[in-house]
Formats: sequence, structure tokens, C-alpha cells
Amino acid sequence: MCGIVGYVGRGGTVAGSSGTAGHTALDVVMEGLRRLEYRGYDSAGVAVLGEDSIESRKKSGKLANLVAELNADPLPTSMTAIGHTRWATHGGPTDQNAHPHLGDQGRLALIHNGIIENFAEIKVRLRAEGHEFESETDTEVAAELLGSIYRGVVESGDGADDGVDHLTHAMQLTSRQLEGAFTLLAIHQDLPDIVVAARRNSPLVIGLGENENFLGSDVSGFIDFTRRAVELGQDQIVTITPESVSITDFDGVPAEGKEFHVDWDAAAAEKGGFPSFMEKEIHDQPEAVADTLLGRSDVDGKLMLDELRIDPAALKSVDKIIVLACGTSAYAGQVAKYAIEHWCRIPTEVELSHEFRYRDPIVTPNTLVVSISQSGETMDTLMAVRYAKEQGAKTLSICNTNGSTIPRESDAVLYTHAGPEIAVASTKAFLAQITAAYLLGLYLAQLRGNKFQGEIADIMTELGRIPAKIQEVLDHSEDVKQLAQEMAQTKSVLFLGRHVGFPVAMEGALKLKELAYIHAEGFAAGELKHGPIALIEEGQPVFVVVPSRRGRDSLHAKVVSNIQEIRARGAKTIVIAEEGDESVRDYAEHIFYIPETPPLLAPLLTTVPLQIFACALATAKGLDVDQPRNLAKSVTVE
Repeated sequence: MCGIVGYVGRGGTVAGSSGTAGHTALDVVMEGLRRLEYRGYDSAGVAVLGEDSIESRKKSGKLANLVAELNADPLPTSMTAIGHTRWATHGGPTDQNAHPHLGDQGRLALIHNGIIENFAEIKVRLRAEGHEFESETDTEVAAELLGSIYRGVVESGDGADDGVDHLTHAMQLTSRQLEGAFTLLAIHQDLPDIVVAARRNSPLVIGLGENENFLGSDVSGFIDFTRRAVELGQDQIVTITPESVSITDFDGVPAEGKEFHVDWDAAAAEKGGFPSFMEKEIHDQPEAVADTLLGRSDVDGKLMLDELRIDPAALKSVDKIIVLACGTSAYAGQVAKYAIEHWCRIPTEVELSHEFRYRDPIVTPNTLVVSISQSGETMDTLMAVRYAKEQGAKTLSICNTNGSTIPRESDAVLYTHAGPEIAVASTKAFLAQITAAYLLGLYLAQLRGNKFQGEIADIMTELGRIPAKIQEVLDHSEDVKQLAQEMAQTKSVLFLGRHVGFPVAMEGALKLKELAYIHAEGFAAGELKHGPIALIEEGQPVFVVVPSRRGRDSLHAKVVSNIQEIRARGAKTIVIAEEGDESVRDYAEHIFYIPETPPLLAPLLTTVPLQIFACALATAKGLDVDQPRNLAKSVTVE
């Protein structure tokens, strides 16, 4: 959730440019925080090292408030700084609770992402030692603890014989005392060319430059300045100076990070002429699906998923699949369940990650646990994956973020290639996740012999046609936008679907809740007569995802019957149907057609009008579709 940026340098060269950029630490940090706004936040702050002191500014609300504060009360020019956007956990979104927090009598500044679970007992101990606190946060406790330990290290000379600077050693000692999930970044006025960070169960990545180095919650925090990045592992400390990066574990044992190249640039994170990131990302979806399919099969259509590091013999022995995810990713998992069970004949369950560990699940060495997370840092999902590994299950991650924690800790990874998703409400990542799940299902069917190779090649051919079909839906979306504008005052919308249309209905409702802040629910259409039909009254808008008339066990007639039932009770029916399906026209006040496609692949198309509708309705209400209230892009705490 929170955005973190750290910088130390001598004003390097911007990636892709020539000559000296001449940027200050504050330039870097503020640009990084702007790039990280998509993660969601309710306050922001920065701290810089002046000539002989640390100075900080912090404000609740949007980053613009901090900018105004900096204009009114400028910070000194510096080449060392840390910056933070906060999503409130301990203590409300106030100026006082915003980061950075100070320690060592104001000589140390610290920012923090995550939750420190044992902060209360540490706070009691520190108060007994004479420390005072100005905020309600666990972060200030960490700052005071680090400052106290730092002062002890300096006075004792502890760690000096190992050639370790005092702040790094103090961070090592501090991290051993903390419990929970945290990323900590600290600077101290005694050490003007150093930023020290610690990571446990919370994201942090290193950026490498020339005469400058960077830290960020993700690569967006420094993408304007470098594309060279290094993964930081679990329970590790990193110390950056303008010329060096050094990594140890919490015990001081030297470690190495894995360097990787960021294959997108800053322009990819801009709006590309669209009024919002969300609208841009909806229009990115043909490319996102195409890129996720790219290079996954040979000329004969045989799947080659090189990222799957699990022994094929072990995959053949899988007798149950459990999909772990939260929110939108969980609906991608629901679609995956239909496809995997149909193609592979393997029983598949879909679990909300945050419930999985607490119901004593049945997991064996023959269970394949598939986690789905856009960021790869979703804390609920990460903890569920760790639990599954402890029970002996094989773990596979479907993820959009290279080098993130969940893929690193899983036995295998299947990366989507949707590119950076900036808007908080997920769109292109959702379609890419479904696409990756289809690839996994087909790969397992190929490996286990559930499908002939020709059948798999045919499905891959159909998948290859999907990007053009998504583009066709996008090209004919004006009617959807017009309807959304007309419905701007609507207070409640229901969604119905069957088979793979059911998770699409739930995702459509979620998008409307996230963006427009109105009541919306998705139901299995077959449940209508078992209770939800009581909600139908005159004028109630209901979206209905109508399945294809084609296929062995078409549910088309049953869903048309549902439409008739709700229309008879006064509902305003809005139908998404396959091109050529004229049988629903008489029962729909509004109808939006999608191109013909195999029924199992339909979610890649039927979802798109619902995304467009939610985005347009929220925009018509004057709401910020990129940063919905109370939400964060990456949920990195439980």
C-alpha cells in the first residue's frame, strides 16, 4: 500500500538521456512518490539531510498538499532523502501521523511500510526509558527504537571491527526485535551519504545508477532515473551510498541480490492521451492478453512454459488444485476453475487467501496451490502460500510483477505481461490473469494427456484471436459510455451470470462498488429464485451476462428465462450477448454484443463492457477512478 522512495547520489544522468541531469534528492523522491500514487495513500512526507541536520515536511491528503507545503517552506538542497505516501493503519490520516518520524532526538528520520505487531510492548519499554511520542503510529516506535539502538552502537563502538557503519548495524539489531511485516528506510545526520533499509514481508527493490542509487516500494519509484534493479530478499538489510550497494541479512551475514532489467519505461506509466489511467489500461487489454500469450507455444501449438520449475512428473501426480487470491484476482481464479476442471479433470477449489489458513484446509504433497496476485506482494496471499508450502504442497504463482515476493517464494511462476497497472481498480491485469490461468490449464492437460495436441492447438488459436476481439469491443463502446452517463444517479445495480459468466458478474459488481461507491451485487443467475429476486423492483437496473447458444450444454435458454422473470417484475435489463443472438433483443432495454468466441474464453470479452460502464459511470459522478477512496493498489498488510 504505502509508497516508499529513498535516494543517495551526486545528481546522476536520467535513463535514456545524455549529459548530467543535475537532479537533487528531493527531485528524485518527489517524482518517485508521484509515480507511486497508484498504490493508494492518505498522507505524504519527505526528509532530507541538510548540512548539519535532518529536515522534513509532511502533510495529510494528496501529494499536492505536500507540494504546497514545500513551496511555502522549502527544504535545503540535499543529495540524500527519503519519501513516503502513507495508507493509515495505526492512527488516522493526520499530519502528525504522517511519515517520516524522527528518532535519536531528531537526528534520525525513518519511514515505514507494513505493520509492526509488537509495537505496543516496545513502546511501553521505551517510555520507561524516558522516550516520548507525538503520534499514534507504530512507525514512531520503530524510529525511537532505532535511534536508541544507534546511540548505543555509537557509544560502544559495536560492529566497528566488521567495517559496518553504525546505522546499518543498528538497523540489523532493530530488525531482530520487530515482529510483523515491515519495510524500514532510515537516514541519520551523522552519515550524510547513506540510506539504510530493512525488509520483512513487505516489498522493497533497489535501483542502480551511476554515482547514485535508489530504493523503492517497486520500480515505479525510480523508473525515471534507471532501469537497472536488484531484488531484495526476505529478512535482509541494504545500505546504499552514491557508489555502492551492500546487502546483509538481519544477523549481518553478507548476501547478494539478483539484478534484473526493467523492460518498461516511464512513458508506459503515463496516461497516453486518455483522461485516466484506468481508461488507458482498459484500452491496453488487447496488448496485455497478446503479450501474455507471446512465446508460450512452438510452431506446432505445443505449450512451452519455461517458467514452470516444477518437475513434470510431480505435476502429473497432482490430484487437487487450490487457487488462492483476493478481490478481482479471486474472480480470475473462479474463471480458472471452470477451465481447469473441464480441460484437466482435476478437482479445483478457489479460496480467499485470508480465509485459507484458518479453516484447517486439506493439503497434501499432491496438491498444487496456485496463487494469483497482480503485485506479487498481497500479504494475505503471501501468508497463505507460505502455509501451503509448510504443508508440503507444490506452489505456483500467477503474477504481473517481476521479482516480487510471492513468485520468489513459490516453486514456480507464470508471469503475465500486462505491463504496469497504475489505476487501483484492476482491469488489464484481470484479463492477463485469466489468460495465464488458461495457459496453465492447457499445459496441465497437455502434460497429463487429457487433451489431444490438436485440440490444445485449436484452443491456442482461438486464444490468439482474442486480442483483436477485445479491440472490437473497445471500438464499439460508445453506447456503453452513454448508458453510464444516463445512469449517473443510480443507487443500486445487480449483475447476473451463469457458468463462467458468474465470476464476470461478480467482477462487474466489484468494479462498480470500487469506483462509483454504490450498491452492486453479482449473483449466479440460477440463484435468482432462491432469494435475490426479492430485490427486483420497478426500474431496478440488472446486467445479465448471457452465455452462448453454442456448445454442448448451453445455458442460454435458462438465462433468457431469468431475464423474462426479472422484466416481469419491472427490472431494467441490460444484456451482454454474443453477436447474432437476436433471441434476447425482445427482453433487453439495452444490449451490447461481443464477438463470437468459445464459451470458456468468453470472460475475456464479456468483462470489458462492464469495466467501461463502471469507469464511465464513476467519471460521470465526478469521482477519481484512478484512486478510489479507502482503497490501495497493493495490499501489503493483513
